[in-house]
Amino acid sequence: MNDYKKDLGLKESTAIVVSRIIGSGIFRTPAPIMALVGCTSLFGLVWVIGGIITIFGAVIYAELTAMLPKSGGPYVFLKEAYGPYIAFIRGWAMFFVSETASIVAVALVFTEYLNSIWEITSGAQFDLLVTFFISLATIWLLTGINLFGVSLSGRVQVFFGTIKVAAVGAIIGMTLTSFSTGSFGHFTDPLWPESFGWHTFLAVGAALRYSFFAFSGWEGATYMAEEVKEPQKNLPLSLFLGIFGIMLLYLGANLGYLFQLGVVGVIENKWVASAALKSVMGATGGILISIAVAINAFGNISTQILCKGRTWHAMARDGLFFKKFKELDPIYKTPNNALIGQGIWATVLLIFAILSTYYQSGISGTNTYEMIIDFFSATSTIFNLLTFGSIYVLR
Repeated sequence: MNDYKKDLGLKESTAIVVSRIIGSGIFRTPAPIMALVGCTSLFGLVWVIGGIITIFGAVIYAELTAMLPKSGGPYVFLKEAYGPYIAFIRGWAMFFVSETASIVAVALVFTEYLNSIWEITSGAQFDLLVTFFISLATIWLLTGINLFGVSLSGRVQVFFGTIKVAAVGAIIGMTLTSFSTGSFGHFTDPLWPESFGWHTFLAVGAALRYSFFAFSGWEGATYMAEEVKEPQKNLPLSLFLGIFGIMLLYLGANLGYLFQLGVVGVIENKWVASAALKSVMGATGGILISIAVAINAFGNISTQILCKGRTWHAMARDGLFFKKFKELDPIYKTPNNALIGQGIWATVLLIFAILSTYYQSGISGTNTYEMIIDFFSATSTIFNLLTFGSIYVLR
């Protein structure tokens, strides 16, 4: 029996798509992408490929959602197409590795941008212990908010979705119109790699994991299918509205970064959005964009926690996950046990990431984010391909 409350309309569903995608990726992944490819043409190619595959995925998910309007998203599609064994493996891999790791990655980005504000204003940086406690508090605060009903969560998503679009729009407007600080020459310096060969394909392939991460989450609303009004209509529409809008925003933002910073500047600045705004407005611009990006990341964490908890609940309901996770709160009809369990495992992964960074890079380690993305990419790519293939099995 469906015990969820159908409190989400098209506006809330689209906001979930927007909030799920726009998190840390567009503000943080351009630097490692450019570091791998080293020229503007391949940089653009990586983003185009990521966008095309996202569109392809949206078409498939739209049809799958119309067939199976059940909460749980990709887990439901895999179970119906391949049976419980594949769905079981997917669910456990996502919980223990990639999906929960993604929550941790964005929490770390949120803390990084707070750190950039602190550095601009005080000249000091957070050490790893401070990074850990801020990231931990963020995960648990937003887990707590999502325990009090999907209606409240839906309003939160609309609020953060609006801020996210406004923030990226502001970046585009300011970076592309500041001709005194930018240069059109940055778009062609260098335009091509020094040489072409297998290393070129390998570099693009390696960079794609960051592009996929930046676009990841576009399927977010499908996790909430049983809480959406008219899901066969509203879920596909929310996917297309959200994805096409964000693709335009991503294109504009990356053009703005290049216009202001050039290839070397993008590579050298992890907080690329902050650096681009600094070039336009000085220290004030850096502080303002760091605040905006921190808010974006904060909202994305909330959306991830909201959506992913539904998968663990759906699995438990089918007898494929921890039994306690199938229970809904009697008042708010939210999968609170699943949300709390997710928070506990996110804490474990956060501890692991911080300790690994400490031993690899010392107390001021800088590779935590990239390491978490590697966790995310390894499993999500395999199961995304299986999910795409499920459409042919179910037709």
